[in-house]
Amino acid sequence: MIKIENLRKVFRTEEVETVALNGVSFEVTEGEFIAVMGPSGCGKSTLLNILGLLDNPTSGTYCLAGNEVGHLKESARTQARKGNIGFVFQSFNLIEEMNVFENVELPLVYMRINKAERKRRVEEALYRMNISHRAKHFPNQLSGGQQQRVAIARAIVANPKLILADEPTGNLDSKNGNDVMTLLSELNTEGATIVMVTHSQHDASYSHRIVNLFDGEIVTEVQSRM
Repeated sequence: MIKIENLRKVFRTEEVETVALNGVSFEVTEGEFIAVMGPSGCGKSTLLNILGLLDNPTSGTYCLAGNEVGHLKESARTQARKGNIGFVFQSFNLIEEMNVFENVELPLVYMRINKAERKRRVEEALYRMNISHRAKHFPNQLSGGQQQRVAIARAIVANPKLILADEPTGNLDSKNGNDVMTLLSELNTEGATIVMVTHSQHDASYSHRIVNLFDGEIVTEVQSRM
């Protein structure tokens, strides 16, 4: 599913050069659940942005489902994300002016899926996340746990090959956080490939493998669960 080799990301200004990733290499097989851990500033979010085709590496290769995608231009990256990658963010990233149904539907609109099929897929995703009863509500009318369920529904509505999660329980209490991790684990059991950035050892315990970063380099990889 994912293969990255000697990935480097350097941020440059006129005065400062910052190496965010320094020769990172690893693979993720289809159906794996990987947790990426490490202290703040170690390169976790930079790595996730590259895996999500939100940014390009400075050098190195990134193959997704057998295709080299690491150095695509922005328009090509946008096209490659559609239907292939679902995102779950710590801050939910829901559009306040859209109701729940419209937020979940948005990826399908970008993919130009017809209206009837969009309706079917959105209703299925909302039912899967047990949030159907909130379809006409707006984000500010939902609890944090409900907003994250909506965000997960939006991430899975296009049946992506890959789900990327950036601190998905960071803004939730322990109960809602556990619920969200259970949902992600169920999606993984059903076949979804997941890469998650987290500071939480508890959340990481849901993964198959933990990749630890420090100063932009992988320092350890350990099995978490089988």
